[in-house]
Amino acid sequence: MYIDLNCDLGESYGLFQVGSDEEILRLISSANIACGLHAGDFSVMAHTVDLALARDVAIGAHPGLPDLQGFGRRWIPYTAQEIYELVLYQIGALSAFVTAREARLNHVKPHGALYNKAAVDREVAKAVVRAVRDFSPELKLFGLSGSVLLEEAQAAGLRTVSEVFADRQYLADGTLVPRTHPQATLHSSAEIATRLERMLQKGSVLSLDGHEVPLKAETVCLHGDNPSAVTHAQELRKSLNEHGILVCSP
Repeated sequence: MYIDLNCDLGESYGLFQVGSDEEILRLISSANIACGLHAGDFSVMAHTVDLALARDVAIGAHPGLPDLQGFGRRWIPYTAQEIYELVLYQIGALSAFVTAREARLNHVKPHGALYNKAAVDREVAKAVVRAVRDFSPELKLFGLSGSVLLEEAQAAGLRTVSEVFADRQYLADGTLVPRTHPQATLHSSAEIATRLERMLQKGSVLSLDGHEVPLKAETVCLHGDNPSAVTHAQELRKSLNEHGILVCSP
């Protein structure tokens, strides 16, 4: 058995530093790099690509809504065409740095509010899928397990990767508990590792209100902006190793 361990990285901006990207990159197999609209900038993007390549970590574009103040976690009602354009724009920006280093972009994973909206809104999902497919049908699309986004991506012929969150709480419908909820995020590394173990062994997760929610776990996300991200990643790697589960990109 194997699992991909991904993390959202490259979220610093100018002199403002976010996360511990170098340490995290020693522990993960896929990096989702911010593309400059919700976080990151051209220098941060270039540096993070270099760090990922040095660690042989698969590189993905992490497009979000243009909302630096809200870190891309507030929904902005763009049209489907605007969503298509802003996603395509961001994939192209990150791809430029990857191509300049004679490397290859592996995947795309939407960020924050865009990710959550595309999971349930078919028009938003179609716009994201169209942007990925038009850039390159060879790109994989990471999305919430069981989501509308993955349905639309599969219908368009894209290779999908079902994502789960070991450090987030779920609702009974399989979506994530909003971050405004006080119990939205798990903080114990041991609890996060136990949750992932259940996801892999049982193919399900217990929702916040106790319902068993089926899911498919092909990649698990850790959030690089979490102050305990490195500790969580270390605990996950230790737990996965103890259970004979390999960590590698899809």
